[in-house]
Amino acid sequence: MAAREAGTETGPGGRGRVTITEIARRAGVSVPTVSRVVNGRSDVSPSTRARVEDLLLRHGYRRRPAASGTRAALLDLVFHDLDSPWAVEIIRGVEEVAHAAGAGTVVSALHGRSGDAREWMRNLRARASDGVVLVTSALEPGLHEELRALGVPLVVVDPAGSPALDVPTVGAANWSGGLAATEHLLSLGHRRIGLIAGPPRLLCSRARHDGYRAALEGAGIALDESLVVPGDFRPESGFAGCNVLLGLPEPPTAVFAASDQMALGAVEALRRRGLRVPEDMSVVGFDDLPEVRWSAPPLTTVRQPLADMGKLAVRTVLRLARGERPDSPRVELGTDLVVRASTAAPKD
Repeated sequence: MAAREAGTETGPGGRGRVTITEIARRAGVSVPTVSRVVNGRSDVSPSTRARVEDLLLRHGYRRRPAASGTRAALLDLVFHDLDSPWAVEIIRGVEEVAHAAGAGTVVSALHGRSGDAREWMRNLRARASDGVVLVTSALEPGLHEELRALGVPLVVVDPAGSPALDVPTVGAANWSGGLAATEHLLSLGHRRIGLIAGPPRLLCSRARHDGYRAALEGAGIALDESLVVPGDFRPESGFAGCNVLLGLPEPPTAVFAASDQMALGAVEALRRRGLRVPEDMSVVGFDDLPEVRWSAPPLTTVRQPLADMGKLAVRTVLRLARGERPDSPRVELGTDLVVRASTAAPKD
């Protein structure tokens, strides 16, 4: 049952109209939290329940009997797009925790279009979502303010930019991952290391780039900007970027691609030129998607815990929906280098 349908809006004797939104504002909690109290749900802390019930009693808010039981929790999972195995891993983690909590999940993609975002917001209002997990995307300020006004908690996974201070975030240690990938290649003896970078609008891309730069500086190697080419995390950009690097007068002996999909594109570019990995060029990716362990050769990469990021985001948004605070508003999960067969020492 939607929050706005959970009871009447009339105080004692027909005086003093009151809404769930007003009760939530006075109690300092979200609208979904008040709805849970009204509907007798158990997933509200005792102190919050007591505060809300006191306000309901004082304002004479009358509960309306439910026609078919209480509404299950409902979460919105929102991506910039859904055309990547990376998104599937996030969804896997979200679904596991949401299912265990008895919550349903609605998955959407905004594609960076304002019309899609506004349509999604209209649908969210209609279904009275209990929380939103936003992945590698950004809402227009007006839509963010509308979410806040509706009392719908928001958690951002891998934020595209700097989110509002009151919005919890879950990310990965992208800087240290970029550092580890580049240091691995340096330890093998590579000195000309190319970077196929991710979209600069994303914090994770900039952090991986900075980690690459820091590793080179730590080894006393000046950054050669000609060895850094742009990408968009998709295989096609890895393919194109690797071809640019191979066209240099002095190509690199190794490439760090800021996503596994770009790394696979780079491997294909090398294969089409009759070059071998790692004999002619070493390749490192980032993500550790399931398919890269079966690539030819199996890909050395930086593992980021995508499913775990999704799990933590759902646990956090459910805590917010219960009127609780997260343990930390900014969480960064660790990354690990996974060495496979796509890297080796450069040829003499």
